[in-house]
Amino acid sequence: MINRALNTSATRKHLLNKINQSLNLSQLNQTHAQIIHNSLHNDLIIVTKLTQKLCDLNAVHKASLLCSTLSKPDLFLYNVLIKGFSRVKLPEKCVSLYLHVRKDGVLRPDEYTYAFTVSASSQFSCEKLGMLIHGNAVIDGVVRDLFVGSCLVNMYMNFGNVGYACKVFDEIPDPDAVLWNTVISGLVGEGCLEEGIRVFCDMVRKGSLFDSTTLAVVLSAVAELQELRVGMMVQGFSIKNGLDCHVFVVTGLISLYAKCREMLSAKLLFDQIEQPDLVSYNAMISGFSSNSEIASAVALFSGLLLSGEKVNSSTIVGLIPVYHPFGHLDLTRSIHGFSYKCGLVTNSSVSTALTTVYTRLNEIEYARKLFDESPTKSLESWNAMISGYAQNGLTDMAISLFREMQALGVSPNPVTFTSILSACAQIGALSLGKWVHELISKQKFESNIYVSTALADMYAKCGSLEDAQRVIDMMPSKNAVTWNTMISAYGLHGHGNEALKLFREMVASGVMPTGVTFLSVLYACSHAGLVSEGEEIFHEMVHDHGFEPLAEHYACMVDLLGRAGKLDKALEFIKTMPFDAGAPVWGALLGACMIHKNTDLARLASDKLFELDPDSVGYRVLLSNIYSADQNYPQAALVRRAVKKRNLAKTPGCTLIEVGKVPHVFTSSDQSHPQAEIIYAMLEKLMGKMRNAGYQTETVTAFHDVEEEEKELMVNVHSEKLAIAFGLISSEPGTEIRIFKNLRVCLDCHNFTKFASKITNRVIVVRDANRFHHFRDGLCSCGDYW
Repeated sequence: MINRALNTSATRKHLLNKINQSLNLSQLNQTHAQIIHNSLHNDLIIVTKLTQKLCDLNAVHKASLLCSTLSKPDLFLYNVLIKGFSRVKLPEKCVSLYLHVRKDGVLRPDEYTYAFTVSASSQFSCEKLGMLIHGNAVIDGVVRDLFVGSCLVNMYMNFGNVGYACKVFDEIPDPDAVLWNTVISGLVGEGCLEEGIRVFCDMVRKGSLFDSTTLAVVLSAVAELQELRVGMMVQGFSIKNGLDCHVFVVTGLISLYAKCREMLSAKLLFDQIEQPDLVSYNAMISGFSSNSEIASAVALFSGLLLSGEKVNSSTIVGLIPVYHPFGHLDLTRSIHGFSYKCGLVTNSSVSTALTTVYTRLNEIEYARKLFDESPTKSLESWNAMISGYAQNGLTDMAISLFREMQALGVSPNPVTFTSILSACAQIGALSLGKWVHELISKQKFESNIYVSTALADMYAKCGSLEDAQRVIDMMPSKNAVTWNTMISAYGLHGHGNEALKLFREMVASGVMPTGVTFLSVLYACSHAGLVSEGEEIFHEMVHDHGFEPLAEHYACMVDLLGRAGKLDKALEFIKTMPFDAGAPVWGALLGACMIHKNTDLARLASDKLFELDPDSVGYRVLLSNIYSADQNYPQAALVRRAVKKRNLAKTPGCTLIEVGKVPHVFTSSDQSHPQAEIIYAMLEKLMGKMRNAGYQTETVTAFHDVEEEEKELMVNVHSEKLAIAFGLISSEPGTEIRIFKNLRVCLDCHNFTKFASKITNRVIVVRDANRFHHFRDGLCSCGDYW
């Protein structure tokens, strides 16, 4: 009996060694045959070891079949099998085994069961399943286990649920370096850069050991935020802990200094590397390119090629002049050709970068051809093309491509939504914007600060200031862009005092104002007639915040003074500028001359403008209108003849109105609409009522060489009047009418809309090229000051 036991023990040991030594499935099958021959096929230790080896060789299904023959498998064997299924990406099998263990009356899942099952859950697209397993782990008391907690954090990070990941992390009493790295990497990967840096600071404060991987991830976040001082602190940590020579850390520092425009420091770091690898070269090439040192980037790239090093997609992306594309079309085409020859043009990141540059250079056809030819379109490539269309004013194409993306089942991300919301804002497509808002809510992206800011901007530019404010009020935190958006929105709608109040709140909250902030506040003051307040803001910008005004800020101040009738003061202000005034500054003065009918100053401003921008038809038309208003018809005719002689074309006016989620566009004297006859009948009926109420057609800026009756006919069929007439026949009585004009609304149309709002008892919202006008009961929100 004893001898038999000894023989069995020796045989088991021999077979266990044979299992360990098996290098492939064929050898393992032979060992399995010996196990059966020696009647050890029901031995739990043997079967468990065999299962482990089968899983290592990716023969998981065979391992599962083997385990099914055992009458009483233990928990360790189940864990081995769950881990094996997880490793070969068969999460449904893992969950099935996990549920079987839970239902078993004898076995109880332990920390390993949960860790392997949670890891498998990350492979599902269903977050709810992972949350269910998380709940079971809480019930079974293993959720604070380091192994289980790490897997849960990783799972939630994979689902993009940063909040839950951080909650799990906070509950783990003693996280190790791997878990710290998982959290930091996850936060940075999800764009929560400041939070990632904060967690790293906690890690240092608690004395946890960090490695080169930790520092590399943190440096990438710091570089993205361009926080040079914080980056130098991280560099100090790396030196103190002897990690400053690690190639990942040095490369991260190169990227940091490059993105903070400290190229000398980046170059010194690069030169200190004895044998730079391709990653270091890529960081340096990208640094040169992003800092507009294109010649240096090309030279370093050429040197890399001459050394015989094989470049990769990151090298090409770094070389493409994405940040400074203007003047580099030929270089972009050369890089495109090189990428094609070495087979990298099909790489998603390369084609996306090229698409981005082409769209920024307004080479839309090149961009679309490249996009269409990409065999696999990443989300970034869709975003690049949609954003390109939106930035070039091709909003219909942007929206069409977004709908195509939806139809193909490609899930948008925050970048997609911000681009498409920008397109909606450009054309005032409120119903489309609301549809996009619904998609954002379904995708749970409302918590993203950039998406919410874009939403608020869309609502404001589509005329719904209340909805914009509602979105802002729901945001837990606001950055400078968010504040700027709402300050600009209030200014656009003529609420100057509200814009000033928001500016004061922004400064009090500790968010530093930017150049855009001051521009938005000055614009708001200008359009609300708040002269002293605007002058005070300009003084604060220079003396309190140390901000150097740009040409746009000076133009806003000229507009502010000019609109208020302080034309001489505006001219003196121009003379005190530290640089020569450009077209926007003189254009602002010319616009003020139109309001206050000052032909002498208008002549001075227009002479400067024709010198600076000889092909601009807008300034010439404005000057002609000033002469017409002053009844100086010969001079007006002279200006118009000059326009005709130079073949300059005035931008045709058009007005958009949305009815029942369908956009309708009208041009002056438009007869193309299917309901044209009814529209003109409504317009005639409305004009009759308005004349009885005292309305008179304003023809002062119409052509002087036509009869007065003809002048009236010309202004009576302006596009906004047709759009309002259509809105009246196509919407319920009492409902608000919103229209969007691509040019500044003329004096007659402004008066017409005031009378129309009173007679029809409608609120009419008009967005023109300058601002919003809210007409109610015969009055306009601009106070006739636009």
